[in-house]
Amino acid sequence: MTHHPGLLRTAPLQRETTSSLICRIAGRYGMEAKVLRACWKWRNYPPGHGGGGMRADAEVLLNTAGRRLLADMCGVEEDVLARALPSWEEEDAKLRAEAGDPVGLWRTGGAVAGPVAFGCRLCTARRTRAAVRVSGTRRGGSGCVCGMGGGCWTRTPTSRWSTSVCGACRR
Repeated sequence: MTHHPGLLRTAPLQRETTSSLICRIAGRYGMEAKVLRACWKWRNYPPGHGGGGMRADAEVLLNTAGRRLLADMCGVEEDVLARALPSWEEEDAKLRAEAGDPVGLWRTGGAVAGPVAFGCRLCTARRTRAAVRVSGTRRGGSGCVCGMGGGCWTRTPTSRWSTSVCGACRR
C-alpha cells in the first residue's frame, strides 16, 4: 500500500513510543487519545499508578493488522515506523487475533524497549509544529527527540523537573 502525505500526516520521531505516537495522531485529528485507541481491540488495560491514571511511560505492542492500521492513520510507510518506533517489531502471544483484527497490548515502556523519558519541548515543537508532549526511549540516557543535537531526553515520566537540557536547545 502506498501512503500519500496529506494534511494529517504524522511522522514518528526517532525512538518515540508507539503510545506517544497514537496520542499525537489523535491530537492531529482533534480527538482524545482514548477515542482513537478504540480502533484496536485491547487484550489488557494500560499500566496505571497506584492512585489511578495511566502511567506516562505506558507503551503499546500491536499485531500485524494493528501496525498496518497505525501506518494508515499516520500516512507513512510501515518501514518508516519500524525504524523509528522501538516497540514496532515486538510480538506477544496475546496479540494473535482472528480475522486480521487490529489488536493492541499495553506494557510498561521500560520493560519493552528500555527507559522512557519525555522529549525536549522546544525540539518537539520545532519538529512537530505543535506544543505536544512526546515520550520515547533513551539509549544509555542519551538521544535527543529531534535528532538535532547530542543532548538528552529532558526528564523521565516520573521526575518532576528537567534533569538536563537538549544540546540543540543549549545552542
